[in-house]
Amino acid sequence: MTVHIESKKEDIAPRVLMPGDPNRAHYIASKYLKDAKLVNRVRGELAYTGTYKDVPVTIFSSGMGIGSMGIYSYELFNDYDVEKIIRIGTAGSYKEDLKVYDIVVADSAYSNTCYDEEAGIENIDTINSSFELNSTIIDTAALKNIKVTTGRLHTSLAFYTESKDYTKYTDLGCVAVEMEAYALLFNAKKFKKQATAIVTISDNLITHEEINSEERERKLDEMIMLALESIIKN
Repeated sequence: MTVHIESKKEDIAPRVLMPGDPNRAHYIASKYLKDAKLVNRVRGELAYTGTYKDVPVTIFSSGMGIGSMGIYSYELFNDYDVEKIIRIGTAGSYKEDLKVYDIVVADSAYSNTCYDEEAGIENIDTINSSFELNSTIIDTAALKNIKVTTGRLHTSLAFYTESKDYTKYTDLGCVAVEMEAYALLFNAKKFKKQATAIVTISDNLITHEEINSEERERKLDEMIMLALESIIKN
């Protein structure tokens, strides 16, 4: 056990999907996993381990933001010997033609926070996703006839912001904004593990199109299935 995770080491699978929302973790586990068992509920972050197509998988909620994702992904990689993590969640689009319900596979994540320096390694504002894991996801999407876009995510500390000028991020190659991917990729790089993020566009910051909370649950199944089918390979 760690300060933040009560699970026994054998209760966490080497393959992990990380939604931000604990309720979404419960939804995924109850709908898709066989023999799902609750293995963590410390601080309200829920984790379930079961099997998907006979392969052990853990669904572990990360909570919101760089700090929370940083804690849980660090401990999963370092203390529980997790080999690969896919973040699954939602993001806001910076591009007019990247519409709600579109799925983005992160090829990298950018953040201009001081998380990297405070974590004690070199200053690095952009971190790449696992090439091997992304290749598997893209191949799986093609086989399942699921349309995906690859691109860089902007991981922000602030959800509410007065700034509406997104060009400083699009000029850096960012196609959408969310709050967790950078910390996950940072820890994967640190521990030499595999990680990436798959996000569904929930709102377009240019056109102001958005989906409601009910649709967020019902319309994310395509992304969830893509992540599950990909995480069990190799």
